[in-house]
Amino acid sequence: MTGSHAAEGTGADGRRSGMAGPRPGTGPVLAPSLLSADFARLAEQVREAEAAGADWLHLDVMDGHFVPNLTFGPLIVAAVRRLTRLPLDVHLMVERPEPLLEAFVAAGADLITVHVEATPHVHRAIQAIRRRGVRAGVAINPGTPVVAVEPLLSEVDLVLVMSVNPGFGGQAFLPLALEKLRRLREMFRTAGYTPWLEVDGGIDAATAPLAVAAGADVLVAGSAVFNASGSVTENLERLRAAVRDGAQAGTRPPS
Repeated sequence: MTGSHAAEGTGADGRRSGMAGPRPGTGPVLAPSLLSADFARLAEQVREAEAAGADWLHLDVMDGHFVPNLTFGPLIVAAVRRLTRLPLDVHLMVERPEPLLEAFVAAGADLITVHVEATPHVHRAIQAIRRRGVRAGVAINPGTPVVAVEPLLSEVDLVLVMSVNPGFGGQAFLPLALEKLRRLREMFRTAGYTPWLEVDGGIDAATAPLAVAAGADVLVAGSAVFNASGSVTENLERLRAAVRDGAQAGTRPPS
């Protein structure tokens, strides 16, 4: 059995490519978070990330209610879609996201993740995403136990563990996420499903190897990629090297 459902569609301009990169459980996917990008140079930074070998792009949509920050909506997703063929991983930190799903699908999302805490009908929301021809993910906040996603494993392509309390970029990694990743990886093995296991929050050269060793195979990194201390290319290579060095030291993710 697998939790990775074939679900590909086409955006308005035909640029949607499906979920490229390593398959679930086969290697780390690097997904720069555009929340930390310089929006005055968004096109440039999107193209630099793609040229530097980013696997996906992660877009954090916040509504100012479910989380305290307010970010962007489908228009930005559609603009990014026109710039790149990279898969767009859209993370909805939004209360009751169901009415917004159609707009994000039309904007060109390849995968849409909703929070188990954000709607009383998360199973229905996941089904609605899949009916629209894109992949579906479910996210849990730091205070939510991993058992909350267990009934959903047969329906999702991705499980996202928040390693910060969501709402703002640049926060420090919460170590409690590592045990959640380990427990979820074991849960996947026991249940016989293989969705991607994504971690988001405080991912940098120090924490990325720890997250991969605990079982993560999608790493969302924002301020570690988009910052003034190095180019996007240099920063992505730094993350890759950290993960590679961690693997060579014997801290490989569980299979």
